[in-house]
Amino acid sequence: MMRRYTAALACALALTVTALTAGCGDGGKAGASESKELRVGYQRFASLSLVKARHAEAPGTTWSLFESGPALTEGLKAGAIDIGEVGEAPPIFAAAGKTDFKIVATSAPVPKGEAVLVKDKSGFRSFKDLKGKKVGLNKGSNVNWLLVKLLEANGMTIDDIDVKYLKPAEARPAFDNDQIDAWIIWDPYFALAETPGVRVLVDASGLANNREYVLVSPEALEKKPEQVRKFLETLRQTTAWGIANPDERGRLLSPELKIPLDTTLRAQARSAQPIEPVTAEIGNEIQEIADGFAELKLIPGRVDMKSRIDDRFTDVLK
Repeated sequence: MMRRYTAALACALALTVTALTAGCGDGGKAGASESKELRVGYQRFASLSLVKARHAEAPGTTWSLFESGPALTEGLKAGAIDIGEVGEAPPIFAAAGKTDFKIVATSAPVPKGEAVLVKDKSGFRSFKDLKGKKVGLNKGSNVNWLLVKLLEANGMTIDDIDVKYLKPAEARPAFDNDQIDAWIIWDPYFALAETPGVRVLVDASGLANNREYVLVSPEALEKKPEQVRKFLETLRQTTAWGIANPDERGRLLSPELKIPLDTTLRAQARSAQPIEPVTAEIGNEIQEIADGFAELKLIPGRVDMKSRIDDRFTDVLK
């Protein structure tokens, strides 16, 4: 069924991604790989945000904020960061764009952390109801794979909907003002958009695992292995602490994320999952996604994601 997609999606999903976000700070300068500081790229809400909010990182750690996974992988490619966390699709598009990295950790599945949102007034009751409608999403992000699986599950092709590729900051006003009929989005943007009159049409349950992946540059693995190891150990411990202490986690994250406490708690309740080591099975899972993208010609050709799996830190991630 995947072969039914047209070249239109391939063109729309060109590998050019958003430029490296501004304001990365002194730790975000390309060519800084010789520095002994560990330069971490993070997105709002992902597990790295809790490490930052708790100030649990080791001295000499610098932080750079990115709006999305594709922007973060561009930072990795530019040499602006050493390590970062993204969803399912960005590593694949980055690999297709010749970005060099290893996947050193993952999360348990987070299928309820991404969804298709619609307005109550629309009357939509299933994804099939979106035929001929405008559907917004961020290209190259985890929700791209969810779109693929939704179309496949409903016997549809990309030609059946009018896809609008919008970054979260663009998509929210477009959704609020009815310029798009549905929005495929992840937490915390998902939780922030859950206002009166908005509902979940479908989430990723049974369709996509929506895991998080921790990526590290080869230079950092070579020159800063102990700093990476210590950071991953801190990430695992901090994430476990947050799961065991959801209320305190929410109070820490709310000001860090600049979103209301009730929204933070709701999003974390469905999206916070333990950090886990990577395995051959994880390699098979992300390879399947990559092969699906290659078959649909969303990327120029097949990429070997299995070779990107690096399990050297398993001992500190168990």
